[in-house]
Amino acid sequence: MVDRSEGRNAGQLRKLDIKMDAAPFAEGSCLISTGQTRVLCTASVQEEVPSWREKSGKGWVTAEYSMLPRATHTRTRRERGRVSGRTQEIQRLIGRALRSVVDMEVIAGKTVIVDCDVIQADGGTRTACVTGATVALGSAFDNLVREGLIDRSPMSSLVAGVSVGIVRGQMLLDLDYSEDSAAQVDLNVIATAKGELVEVQGTAEGQPFSRDNFDEMLDMALSGIEELTAFQRQLFTE
Repeated sequence: MVDRSEGRNAGQLRKLDIKMDAAPFAEGSCLISTGQTRVLCTASVQEEVPSWREKSGKGWVTAEYSMLPRATHTRTRRERGRVSGRTQEIQRLIGRALRSVVDMEVIAGKTVIVDCDVIQADGGTRTACVTGATVALGSAFDNLVREGLIDRSPMSSLVAGVSVGIVRGQMLLDLDYSEDSAAQVDLNVIATAKGELVEVQGTAEGQPFSRDNFDEMLDMALSGIEELTAFQRQLFTE
């Protein structure tokens, strides 16, 4: 058996906390904590769209990702100008996840940029970003509705992400850094509250894994996402 942080069992999420309106100047924001991973997510609304989008009659949603220098055990350099391939990949993942649940015609002429800034990293930053960015984006849309700037929220569903992996032969949900760095198989799953898959990223770090293992990991991840989206939903009904 793998000894887990917070005394968790194999299929248990890390302690989750989401504080709304963490950055009050933004149209929508939250601070998400999953275990020791903490990310500030802010949604900013601009009254313009990219030039290639101007004649489409649709808006746009995109995301940017960054990690503060001491988010990790040793200092990492700030990314100035050109960002790394890893950063590009993560922010594109977040953007795709958000756009999968947004009706762009409702926000015609507007662009929403969701910034995800990692304050502390202990594994699962990209999945925490998706979960937090969804809350920040939904909050921004609710504020636009209240201000009469759009007729309704364009979000068709909530979306969240979680990791699952095989560590020393045991299948585990929501890996922290110590588990992720030792995983023989690592899977990141993004899905909606309806259980619809948006993206699955999976890697065998050593031996290949079976289809049965994949199906079991996917089921475990979707169970976690059901919990995450239920938590998100409560924030909008309180």
